Amino acid sequence: MRVGVREYFRLGNKNLETMGDCGAFTYVREERPPYTAAEVADFYAECGFDYGLSVDHVILAYKADYDQHEDGLEAVPEDWKARQEMTFELAEQFFCYVKRMKYRFTPIGVAQGWSPQSYALSVKKLQELGYRYIAFGGFVPLKTRDILTCLQASSLVRKPETQFHLLGITRCENVHAFGDYGVVSFDSTSALRKAFKDDKNNYYTLQGTYSAIRVPQVDANPELLRRIVAGQVSQEKARALEQECLATLGKYDAGEATLDNTIDILRSYELVFNGSVDRSDAYRRVLEDRPWSECPCEICRRLGIHVIIFRGAERNRRRGFHNLFVFNQQLQGHIEQRHLCVS
Repeated sequence: MRVGVREYFRLGNKNLETMGDCGAFTYVREERPPYTAAEVADFYAECGFDYGLSVDHVILAYKADYDQHEDGLEAVPEDWKARQEMTFELAEQFFCYVKRMKYRFTPIGVAQGWSPQSYALSVKKLQELGYRYIAFGGFVPLKTRDILTCLQASSLVRKPETQFHLLGITRCENVHAFGDYGVVSFDSTSALRKAFKDDKNNYYTLQGTYSAIRVPQVDANPELLRRIVAGQVSQEKARALEQECLATLGKYDAGEATLDNTIDILRSYELVFNGSVDRSDAYRRVLEDRPWSECPCEICRRLGIHVIIFRGAERNRRRGFHNLFVFNQQLQGHIEQRHLCVS
């Protein structure tokens, strides 16, 4: 709010656009969204976003059979219909307010539904309100075939100038199918979050994924601290093993430590902070392959082996940005394939 989105994210004059979202999953269990359409629109405008999504209420269910149900809409749970109607009302308020205030960002209407035809209805109504950029919410838990079925139904009512966005969906292997139905953009935090949230797939490459090497900070690992306080682990021993792991990994990267010795030291520390798992095989694989040494991204060039170490928040997020770099390569590869096929 103080400096705006571009300065906050240090975008400068880079050719990057920003999209604001009200974070519907943070209030999904509430009866109504906690924000008004005007409040959200003011926030987007004051922060300087290029695009802004209308306030919506997620429908946490999907049942395509309701499209063929003999009772029609009467068979649909009242809560689902109420959330869709609420999303329509907020979308209308949002669009009208943005136009009245002459805000410069592009408003994006959010379509919520529970079946292909209910999503198509959302698209139809949002277009009637004036939206020409529409995002689909609630797709994250759906199988790809269900997403494509919804997009196909919605594409039948889509105006030629209307563009679609997928909220929380990447699946870049399906980018061509998505594009055929009017999708021009999508978003997801998956590549970033897997760097520190996934149990195994923390580091992306074009050939596959690797597990990061866990070397937790003694003073920042809750489980290890509990064991120290309980007298189960010596704090001095834990600190010594932590530092030995970091030093040995650095030596390994420089060719001054053997693979077996490095694995043994990592295992010794692992037995101290989490003796219930043994990641030795996963660590051996990543250390043998040394994927960071072949990656051209700036993160890997700067950090070297440290990009693969699962440790503090900043280090883990940097690995997440590496994952975004690789994901972009994958996406561009799929797009290039499409161009070659068309040519």
